[in-house]
Amino acid sequence: MSELLFDSVKIGIVSISDRASSGVYEDKGLPALQGWLTQALHNPITFEPRLIPDEKERISATLIELVDAGCALVLTTGGTGPALRDVTPEATLAVADKEMPGFGEQMRQISLKFVPTAILSRQVAVIRGQSLIINLPGQPKSIAETLEGLKDADGQTVVHGIFAAVPYCVDLIGGPYMETREAICKAFRPKTAIRPAL
Repeated sequence: MSELLFDSVKIGIVSISDRASSGVYEDKGLPALQGWLTQALHNPITFEPRLIPDEKERISATLIELVDAGCALVLTTGGTGPALRDVTPEATLAVADKEMPGFGEQMRQISLKFVPTAILSRQVAVIRGQSLIINLPGQPKSIAETLEGLKDADGQTVVHGIFAAVPYCVDLIGGPYMETREAICKAFRPKTAIRPAL
């Protein structure tokens, strides 16, 4: 099916790290986010990437900028732990119209399958205007796991990833119709919300 048949979508991707943003080491967050989304979605995507330090006002301003630029979805990585410089959740909540706690709850459930320290993660998700903003973990492997979920050896879903709920959430707030590649992540919509295939 041609990508021309799918809605185009603008997605903000934000990597939050003092050291990566200052050039101490290479940022791995933005490539991980862009790579996963490109694989997972049929839609043509325009990415708005940002690499910024762990500064609350800067994070909030960047999120507002991306929402105002028309990003239907904004994904952040980094800055969600308990360390003193980790302020991504606070910066995200500061710009929220609505909080969506289920996303953070599910991310922690997925990560707990791998490490007991998942309970230290503080990712949140919010809606601002007609945009969904989600904080993801900092490691590329954890980003993929939380978005995609867990499958068994036969490829059957054991734990749903959070991205299964993202397209329908974006529908409900007036965003573009996002269609996933089922081999990566099967999006869920009620039957009444599924757009007929052309």
